[in-house]
Amino acid sequence: MSSDSPRFVITGVVGGSPNRLEINDFVRQEKQFSLYIQALQKIYSRDQSETLSFFQVGGIHGVPYVPWNDSTGPKPLDPRRQWGGYCVHGSVLFPTWHRPYMLLYEQILNQAAREIAEEYTVDTNAWKEAAANLRQPYWDWAQNTVPPAEVISLQQVPIITPDGKKTMVDNPLFRYRFHPVDSSFGRPYSQWSTTLRFPTSRTSSATSDINRMRSVLRSAQSTITTATFNMLTRVTTWPAFSSHTVGDGGSTSNSLEAIHDNIHGYVGGGGHMSDPAVAAFDPIFFLHHCNVDRLLSLWSAINPGVWVSAGDSEDGSFTMSAENPVDADTPLTPFWSNQTGFWASAGVTDTTKLGYSYPEFNGIDMGDTNTMKQAVLTVVTRLYGGRVFGAFASIQPTLNFTALSAAGSAGQQPIAAEGVPREASTAHVPAVLSGTVNTLARAAHNVVASIGHSSPPDHSSLWEWTARIEFKKYELGCSFGVLLFLGKVPENPDEWLTAPNYVGAHFSFVNSEAGQCANCLDQIDVKNEGFVHLNSAIAEHSGLGSFEPEVVEPYLKELKWRVQKLDGEPAELLSLEVGVIGTPLTLPPGAIIPVPGRPHHYNGITFGRPGGCRHA
Repeated sequence: MSSDSPRFVITGVVGGSPNRLEINDFVRQEKQFSLYIQALQKIYSRDQSETLSFFQVGGIHGVPYVPWNDSTGPKPLDPRRQWGGYCVHGSVLFPTWHRPYMLLYEQILNQAAREIAEEYTVDTNAWKEAAANLRQPYWDWAQNTVPPAEVISLQQVPIITPDGKKTMVDNPLFRYRFHPVDSSFGRPYSQWSTTLRFPTSRTSSATSDINRMRSVLRSAQSTITTATFNMLTRVTTWPAFSSHTVGDGGSTSNSLEAIHDNIHGYVGGGGHMSDPAVAAFDPIFFLHHCNVDRLLSLWSAINPGVWVSAGDSEDGSFTMSAENPVDADTPLTPFWSNQTGFWASAGVTDTTKLGYSYPEFNGIDMGDTNTMKQAVLTVVTRLYGGRVFGAFASIQPTLNFTALSAAGSAGQQPIAAEGVPREASTAHVPAVLSGTVNTLARAAHNVVASIGHSSPPDHSSLWEWTARIEFKKYELGCSFGVLLFLGKVPENPDEWLTAPNYVGAHFSFVNSEAGQCANCLDQIDVKNEGFVHLNSAIAEHSGLGSFEPEVVEPYLKELKWRVQKLDGEPAELLSLEVGVIGTPLTLPPGAIIPVPGRPHHYNGITFGRPGGCRHA
């Protein structure tokens, strides 16, 4: 695109704000799924030099590190001092930068779907209506870590084509085929003609190991669900919510970015999704980031009035120097809102004005922030709270957590076998929750009565145990994970992520060429933090009858860790520091969720071990 050509303006889909649907529900919408598959095929087939091709839109996130849609910074890109992609990571802008990115993707998909709908010769008006309402689906990995077969294993899928016939077609969700592999790609990506998930090798003959990916994702379900619930219900400030960078004011729950990083690690397995430079070429990236955007909406509803706070640009981007001040008015390049200006975080607070919504908000009075907060908090508890409450109920059933656990997990669907449709997700629709608020509140009141408000916090029977993980983000020069275990660690690293006593992990989502990246070397001391919640694993493995410190602290000497690059290779991480935090919880009358007290650091649990706390 030449500098004097009109810029492509990101408007989102114009005309109403229908729901983005969860992918398990979306694949059963025959008309929309058929249009979606064909729309993807259409943008895949565009020449990779076209501004609105899948390759160019995917390339916004990372390589090929060239201007998109005539968006350049005030100064030429300096690879010694800034990251070469437009995406922002480690910054307070992380959640909001990806919102107009999703708008762009949704906009071009919808336009392609409308054009395809015009070709249908049967039931024409219904196909046009389906296209008008088509929005990008999201993958709710916190509820079901294993995506449906239509996303991860079927190389062909049945759709209804414009002649009205059911036809098997190549599945664009399974992979993207480069045409050609771009010269900007480094190894191993330069060897692979398609995107891969858990590649079987680093050679040109590699394929995706779907069985391995499925096993890893299933093993991670508990830690992902618990982290998501705690992030939505415990984190209350923008710095703690938005970014994995250390210095958020003392949170003991993961940021949205940290959970996002973990999903990239669990899905990529050394393939494209493991690396920010090439992640957006995998079509599952957009299902993942649509859910990240949904979680931004849910968290914002629970924390009304809290939005982007001032921070810095951390690693920088294609248009932004590293460590520059940023805030809600910082331009979110390269996303033009008109011919002369870019979207900013302050302009993307209301999704209904951006052309979409999420099912959790159906039937809610969006003008009443308190009603909205309580309704969303309730549906979040239904979707994700069962594992948190269930851990308490299983280890201390006398606390009468059974009712709270059942109420909290009422909307938490069991993990279906791949390819087997789950029931329609009424769990996402607040209209069905009218009785649930009272059920949860009554159950919570019973728990309070059983433990008594008079007990001092340090002697309360409600304690949450969390491992805090900190390291230098670029120390290994590639993406990696810190994996936690309770008990003996398997000798074979291939078994680590699926071991029975695997507890969870915190991943670093890093450019694979970071070791040769001058900016990354300049930023070598930038630290990353994440948290792994331990209660479910303690309940499953310990045999203890209490979560109280005098009981749990000696047991957590069993906590062990390993560092593993995402290609499976074990590694040492000199900057690693793993610590344990215990947080007392109380349940005020009528509360739906426990309220955390002052965290206590139990440094002695890991002190003296390599990678443990540096101070007792």
